[in-house]
Amino acid sequence: MTTRELLAPARWCTTAGRAQPLGASHVPGGVNFALHASGASAVRLVLMAAADGAPVAELPFPESGRFGTLFTVTVHGLDPGRFHYGYRVEYTSGGLSPVLLDPYATELAGAGEWGERPRYRCAVPAGDFDWGEDRPPGIPQDELIVYETHVRGYTRHASSAVTSPGTYAGLREKIPYLRGLGVNCVELLPLFEFDETDNTYVSPTTGEPLRNFWGYNSVGFFAPKAGYAADTGPGGPARELKGLVKALHAAGIAVILDVVYNHTAEGDHRGPTLSLRGLDESAYYLLDDQGRPVNLTATGNTVNCNHPVTRALILDSLRHWATEYRVDGFRFDMAAVLTRGSDGLTLSDPPLVEAIARDPALAHCVLVAEATDAAGAYQVGSFPAYGRWSEWNMRYRDAIRRFLLGRPGSAGEFATRLVGSPDLYPGRGATPSVNYITCHDGLTLADWTSYDRRHNEANGEDGRDGIPDEESWNCGHEGPTDDPAVLLLRARQARNALLLLLASQGVPMLLAGDEFGRTQHGNNNAYGQDSPLGWVDWDRRASHAGLLDFTRRAIALRKAHPALRRTAHPDGDGRPAAPCPPVSWHGEEPWQPDWSSGSTLLAAMLCEERDDGPADCVYLAVNSGGSGRTVRLPEPPPDLRWHVFADTGSPAHQNGHEVGEEPVCSRTHWQLAAHASLLLVAGPAGRGAGP
Repeated sequence: MTTRELLAPARWCTTAGRAQPLGASHVPGGVNFALHASGASAVRLVLMAAADGAPVAELPFPESGRFGTLFTVTVHGLDPGRFHYGYRVEYTSGGLSPVLLDPYATELAGAGEWGERPRYRCAVPAGDFDWGEDRPPGIPQDELIVYETHVRGYTRHASSAVTSPGTYAGLREKIPYLRGLGVNCVELLPLFEFDETDNTYVSPTTGEPLRNFWGYNSVGFFAPKAGYAADTGPGGPARELKGLVKALHAAGIAVILDVVYNHTAEGDHRGPTLSLRGLDESAYYLLDDQGRPVNLTATGNTVNCNHPVTRALILDSLRHWATEYRVDGFRFDMAAVLTRGSDGLTLSDPPLVEAIARDPALAHCVLVAEATDAAGAYQVGSFPAYGRWSEWNMRYRDAIRRFLLGRPGSAGEFATRLVGSPDLYPGRGATPSVNYITCHDGLTLADWTSYDRRHNEANGEDGRDGIPDEESWNCGHEGPTDDPAVLLLRARQARNALLLLLASQGVPMLLAGDEFGRTQHGNNNAYGQDSPLGWVDWDRRASHAGLLDFTRRAIALRKAHPALRRTAHPDGDGRPAAPCPPVSWHGEEPWQPDWSSGSTLLAAMLCEERDDGPADCVYLAVNSGGSGRTVRLPEPPPDLRWHVFADTGSPAHQNGHEVGEEPVCSRTHWQLAAHASLLLVAGPAGRGAGP
């Protein structure tokens, strides 16, 4: 077919279209297309064969369908099942763009099999999804227990034993496991369409290209990652992802998406022109005086989030996922970029952040900010909240690690984190603090106990990438060992960390696989490791069964005790008639805490009054030092006895006990081993023999 034939509209019936909604939408008798293209003198709709992407026609948008910088056209009689599409822009300054993707495309075809270089084109989804009686779980934020995982990495390993490894469907098969563990919210690493072949590094051992495994390089803000779907037919990825969300909801599990609006896959001036750059670069990206992309994200470009056009795009995207996919919240990667103005400077009252907080369609959604960016912005505790935003609390991560390693000054710092970081969130309560020890970015929990330094050689960057110092400790030997003393200490430290996390005020987040000792062999930046190094090895459930039982029981403990999940920060000012204050601090002797710089002992009693019975009360004591310590236990509330949930330094109690089956504690003093934690719960006597 000649160029003249391609451009000839004779066989197509087109009229001026509707300006809303943007993107492609079904209308009676055809399909409507609408897009924003600043600096365009004309726009063409490029139609391609759905079967192979071969060009079919280029149809000009009629001048009568232009409204300002919006171009519209309705193509009558168009069968979206037979055709894919893109746009080509003629610029007023001269020149013609390559075929561009629709920023509002809800399905991107042409990605091919996972690992193949994509040839993207836009598709118009047909049909709808039957949500049945689906309802959001509606879990109060103080009751959330978040589980961060990667759709592909969670079930790609052969040990996952699922029918469709590495897919939305594979993750769906793991819902019974998630229910059994007790988590009630999954946080999924990016699943907007991305190009996994976009990685310039190769494996130093095989020479094979590494993948962009994590997916922090969005190609489109509305389309699900097709390579995560077992159903590869038209509309398959959307159906499969919606089926996953529906099944998780039916199991009482909420869904949070890790979303990347701070940068895109177009990179800097050397990167591809896929979509936004060719439509309105100065609106969508921060540019310097020479018109080059400003790089505040260490990825090549920075999205101009608070430009009105871009702000509308991001809000429309969030509404799409909240309504079409019914997700329950979002974690915003490098959210500090969302607070920057078009000059790149931080705004005190960023319009986008406020608009997200106030948007009616997002009112049910959890909003979590990673309150930093790659250009030095650090807004932990100061991210504009508008009464809605929570934060990944990096101060918590650092404090719990330093305390468990016995660093100077760490006991007092962690005590503040334990009660929900009131210094960071004064007057806001504990739930804005999303607490974590580990996440996808960094060492796993097992590796935090096994390595003093990063081991990133497999990333092809000479081991220089990733966080240089993670406040980790190898417990006496770097990497794998069969030394029983080292293994015992590592097991103890892992349990200490999980116990403290699940006993802390705020919202706890666990990294998938930490509950059974997942390792990346010291790699703390596995973004390119689409390999067993980056996948969850489910065989470790057998070798770390005790740790898995401990985690499950600690989650159940948190759910059973309101004293561990308050909305308000507990303090020492209880009611005069109360049996004990909301929090009290202790040391080797009750009511005598050690706040010295060298302190390695932290003990707290957390109590919550109840109208329908005795106070809910737990006692936590942690010895982060290298020698044993003896603590005298404070008196529990009247008519109650202490029961032992766990002592991570005791063979009898190291894996914890089932809730309601904790043995009675008959001692007045407790010997805490080195690097060990004790948690007691107050309850009536008679639930078992005392230790």
